[in-house]
Amino acid sequence: MSAHEVDLNPTICRRLLITYLIERLSRPNNPALEEATGWPRRTIQDVIAKGLPGHGTRVEFVQQGVRNNDGYYALKDWGSIDRNWVCAHLADIVRVLDVAPEQIPAPE
Repeated sequence: MSAHEVDLNPTICRRLLITYLIERLSRPNNPALEEATGWPRRTIQDVIAKGLPGHGTRVEFVQQGVRNNDGYYALKDWGSIDRNWVCAHLADIVRVLDVAPEQIPAPE
């Protein structure tokens, strides 16, 4: 690890990255989140259902279509997660999680 990199916990990084992706992807549904991260569906669902609420982060599923899985996630509140910090440290988060950086949209 170089002097400018931050030592981060992978469990927390998963929560930070999923929150960031839900905000930044145009249609953040399970297939889009799986493609961006390379993680299995269950991991993503667990982060959203169990990991994020503990930070006060609010994510809602916006239903579109007739099937239960037709729709996408919408970020309603970052909770205790600091959006600016996540954007500033996105490269470190992606590195810790060994996610392909080209799959992650750049911060605005």
